[in-house]
Amino acid sequence: MNTQEHRFPVDRDWRRRAEIYRYLEEIGQDLDLTEAQIEKARREHDKLCNWLATALEPLLIEIIVYAHGSFALGTANKPLGRAEFDIDLICLLKRGHAGLDPASIKRLIGNRLKESSEYRHILEEKKRCWRLNFPGDFHIDVAVTIPNPSCVNNGELVPDKALKAWHPTNPQGFKVLFEKRAALEPRFKRSFVGLSTVDAAAAQIEPFPEQSKLKGVLRRLVQLLKRHRDYHFLDIEQDVAPISVIITTLAMRSYEHCVGWYTFGDELELLVEVIRMMPHFIDTDTKDGRTTYAVWNETTIGENFADRWNAEPERVNAFYAWHKKALSDFEAVRDAVGLDAVIGGAREQFGHRVVDRVMAKRNKSVSDARKSNGLLVAPAIGLTTSRAASASVSIPNNDFFGE
Repeated sequence: MNTQEHRFPVDRDWRRRAEIYRYLEEIGQDLDLTEAQIEKARREHDKLCNWLATALEPLLIEIIVYAHGSFALGTANKPLGRAEFDIDLICLLKRGHAGLDPASIKRLIGNRLKESSEYRHILEEKKRCWRLNFPGDFHIDVAVTIPNPSCVNNGELVPDKALKAWHPTNPQGFKVLFEKRAALEPRFKRSFVGLSTVDAAAAQIEPFPEQSKLKGVLRRLVQLLKRHRDYHFLDIEQDVAPISVIITTLAMRSYEHCVGWYTFGDELELLVEVIRMMPHFIDTDTKDGRTTYAVWNETTIGENFADRWNAEPERVNAFYAWHKKALSDFEAVRDAVGLDAVIGGAREQFGHRVVDRVMAKRNKSVSDARKSNGLLVAPAIGLTTSRAASASVSIPNNDFFGE
């Protein structure tokens, strides 16, 4: 087979955009839960699953306990403004027990948790679930479901908030669909992440950070959008921020559409276009002269993630106002010239703490490189520690001892 060696044309604007995307990836990696947090959560998750699964209560025989939500999807962020993060668990009663009302089945789970000397002291009852508050780190919410015989996609039924009726849901199907879409590979004219070592050298950009931790465009975008939402609504007292599952659903549908139909110049262009297209996947209708809204769970029939929008129109206004701001902010970062402009914009979007942590890591890298005479400067980028940048110029060591 004949192979043709490909070299990307090098231009200042593309190097600038590559550095911006690299910086956004570093922010995303900083938002990730730490390995210690994940490991502790995994241990508690496994122990809790075992406790529920070994119940002697006949109605709790043949249960399946699994994680869902952002922790399961790989889009969880370090919390903003509080220390603990949350893990959502489903306790699926495979035998169904549809003859029992939701309140009775929820009570079964609560009673089992109260049997544990470890759990009863950290147990808190919520409207539709039970919460275990592990001191200082995280809490686990346990919701009960039963099989949905009307769903051909192995869906489930979950109690409503009043514990009076069962509503359709399908967390496992949603996770499978999200992972399928996250695995879609976009078409780029010039990809930042996919650069070979030689191409990176020719482009004179830093190597991409920690390849083993790269989550792909969709997961990173969902993380960044959720942090942007958290920061945007931080000082708004009214509880109107769009819930994470709406952001995730619209982003993954938009991502699938964009990847399927278009070829993009680079990852930054894809990010912006996915955000731009998100509202197109909100279904609207008119009923009694009023506009109704739906963001459907595509893996079952009847689960509208935006159901509260129809009873609380302020949530609709809040979503569209936030989306307009998010699109404008990501466009501004894409078009920013100079690291100061990128940092300033990122602080306004994601908060000072995460940006300052990323900059502290960068500054340490530069400081270490300076001490080891490894600090370089590359055209259109500035200071760098990458000797792969063939046109880079060495910076002499400075011990800061004065003249």
